[in-house]
Amino acid sequence: MSLARPLDPDRDPLLVAPVQPGIDPERRRGRGAESNASGRFERLQSIPFDDGWESLDELPPFKTEVQAEKAKVIITRNDSPDIAFDRSINPYRGCEHGCVYCFARPSHAYMGLSAGLDFESKLFFKPEAAALLEKELSASSYRPRTIAIGTNTDPYQPIERQHRMMRDILEVLERFNHPVGIVTKSALVLRDIDILQRMAERGLAKVALSVTTLDRRLARAMEPRAATPTRRLEAIRGLAEAGIPVGVLTAPIIPALNDSEIERILDAAAAAGATEAGYVLLRLPLEVSELFREWLLRHYPDRYRHVLSVLRSMRGGKDYDATFGKRQKGEGPYAWQIGRRFEIATKRLGLNRRNLKLRTDLFSPPARAESQLSLF
Repeated sequence: MSLARPLDPDRDPLLVAPVQPGIDPERRRGRGAESNASGRFERLQSIPFDDGWESLDELPPFKTEVQAEKAKVIITRNDSPDIAFDRSINPYRGCEHGCVYCFARPSHAYMGLSAGLDFESKLFFKPEAAALLEKELSASSYRPRTIAIGTNTDPYQPIERQHRMMRDILEVLERFNHPVGIVTKSALVLRDIDILQRMAERGLAKVALSVTTLDRRLARAMEPRAATPTRRLEAIRGLAEAGIPVGVLTAPIIPALNDSEIERILDAAAAAGATEAGYVLLRLPLEVSELFREWLLRHYPDRYRHVLSVLRSMRGGKDYDATFGKRQKGEGPYAWQIGRRFEIATKRLGLNRRNLKLRTDLFSPPARAESQLSLF
């Protein structure tokens, strides 16, 4: 698509040339990121370049590689005032869905890997997750509160079909009568509808589907291996019909790209059976900023300046502001407008009439066979 004038870094401070050259489209087919810069903690950087002998043509495509990670604990704690939970579980590290905007991408640097294509192709699973969870829930000092799953990487990403981490985790939570809240972009959550239905009957489970757009072309470009918008709405309907409390997350909201869809997404989700809704403004921490700008420049060059300009107007002039109270919703007139539109739409549709609180009073660790019997 032609532009009114050529993009010029010297004249436009919003345009920052990518540090990492883009990877050949054939090598990254079906992936979200455009590049694969070395992790920020690495002393050496690897940069592909053509030496004139067409050596880049010999590089293989990025294939999904999965390896086991030896975890010491499975429940992660946090004290953030911006979120409604203080503990979570991440069965996987990295996510094959390949959402280019994913704020979890920088965590791959702790594995010595790139937040780019490595994040969506070099994945880790925690085979002892269920056993660790049972051990931690059985501790005499443990006090139950809702465990959130899917707040970092998607627990129902494609490799879950093979490794079944979530199925094992849910079986443990059901035995312990422990509350759980799940966030996903995958219709695979319907596989576990039997467990979730039994837990929901006791007030122990609820699910939220993230629906970013109803435009299949945009979804394909932005979230290449996640379920289509239609499949996500079908998952909402399936969960609702099974009596499982289900909500929708219009997240992330990206100005001048998908913010015009807020009302339509909420309409469709409410019609499918969603009773709660939430939203989060686009977050671009660390490497995600450059990755998103690379993607935006490639797929929507005509909107590049406008998207970043509006986003920065809500982030204090920066790509991202991590300040508590601001990082989720932003600030300024445009952020205020998004918030009011969301409130009006949810009120019109009857969403968020009540915030379902999951029960913790039913929590009861199963008695272990080797436990010492009571004297009386």
